[in-house]
Amino acid sequence: MIFAKQAKLSSGWAANVRLTLTYGRITRIETDQVAQASDAVVDTLLPSVGNLHSHSFQRAMAGMTEYRMAGKDSFWTWRDLMYRFTANLTPEHIEAIAAFVFLEMLEAGYASVGEFHYLHHQPGGAPYDNLGELSARIAAAAGTTGIGLTHLPVMYTYGGAGQVPLQAGQARFGNSVDRFVDLVACATEAVATLPSDCRVGIAPHSLRAASPEDLKAVLAAHPTGPVHIHISEQPKEVEDIQAWLGARPVEWLLANTDVTPDWCLIHATHMTNDETVNLAKSGAVAGLCPVTEANLGDGPFNGPTYLSAGGAFGIGSDSNVLISLTEELRTLEYSQRLRDIARNVMVVDNGSVGDTLYSGAAKGGAQALGRGTGEIAVGELADLVAIDSTSASLCALQTHQLLDGLVFAAKDDVVTDVWSAGRHAVQSGRHINREPIVAAYKSAMQSLMASL
Repeated sequence: MIFAKQAKLSSGWAANVRLTLTYGRITRIETDQVAQASDAVVDTLLPSVGNLHSHSFQRAMAGMTEYRMAGKDSFWTWRDLMYRFTANLTPEHIEAIAAFVFLEMLEAGYASVGEFHYLHHQPGGAPYDNLGELSARIAAAAGTTGIGLTHLPVMYTYGGAGQVPLQAGQARFGNSVDRFVDLVACATEAVATLPSDCRVGIAPHSLRAASPEDLKAVLAAHPTGPVHIHISEQPKEVEDIQAWLGARPVEWLLANTDVTPDWCLIHATHMTNDETVNLAKSGAVAGLCPVTEANLGDGPFNGPTYLSAGGAFGIGSDSNVLISLTEELRTLEYSQRLRDIARNVMVVDNGSVGDTLYSGAAKGGAQALGRGTGEIAVGELADLVAIDSTSASLCALQTHQLLDGLVFAAKDDVVTDVWSAGRHAVQSGRHINREPIVAAYKSAMQSLMASL
């Protein structure tokens, strides 16, 4: 049982709420109750937001790429540095980093994660004896932390638009379609050891890394479940795809592939208004990673047009340079304000921007990760986060203003508790296994730094 002094239910705010959880799902909701001795008592209960896009290993290089070299730094120069970094990572490093990242996500209020996993092989590109070795490490990290995992093995076949061969730095990523199908089978076996809310999807990396023929083949091999793809992150990417395929990335994908609500288009940043509206109409989720998109200089999302067309969206932490649920949401809105020289942009007509951002990301993230959650209602997975409305950053606000305060005025330290499919992973603001996970991460980093 969970007792909350107030909770944002699917029907609206309610006071003195008791939730009954059974096998990780909400089976009963009662209002106007009195806390019982056996209840987990919290202040304010919200549906948790799913982190729909993460490359966990990149967390270990945060802060290493912020030194300006001669010439103009860009996403592409950052990518070269990232490739060099990956050459030093062992399976043990990858598991320790992922566990620490998932801990940070849970403490920030995320109950689930979509791990867009493209680091598959040994340095140099030779596969491990177990083709799914590194996927198994991600699954082990999820098991250690209790986060809800949607594992997304990545098909990465080419080094650039036009079927350019893989570069040396991409060798650990590469798979043919047939080997990718085998890899997904191995990943599925690994994730099957986790609780039943965890699952496997697929992630064709991007149109520049997968040919149209390969994309068609892998979709035929995996006709159901989440499909995530990087799309239109950078102007150069748009130009390269247009020169090769005769259409812009989003335009080409919508015209040549059955994009359904199972799809999530990551970094749908550079779109025309027509592309924006058509993506919204497809029912797919726009996967936005505002902190990374700002850090890499990607550019802002076409938010107002997309929301007006009824588009679904969610947020992710991508490069994990900073893991903060509140910072992702506010950066999304602030990117729109800076572009438009306006305030309160990410809302249709009138209303709360904080509520629009938070509730939209909760529902869109759940959709993208294939989780039956996103709101507090009977039958939904118990992906829940509790915040302290008496904290200094929120105490002056009325209940209907709390999501505005959470998004724009608070830090993640207002999070007190997190449940992932009913697993009570964060209590009193700290992960229940914090110390050993942090110690393992620090030990792994010492080993990694010695190898650089």
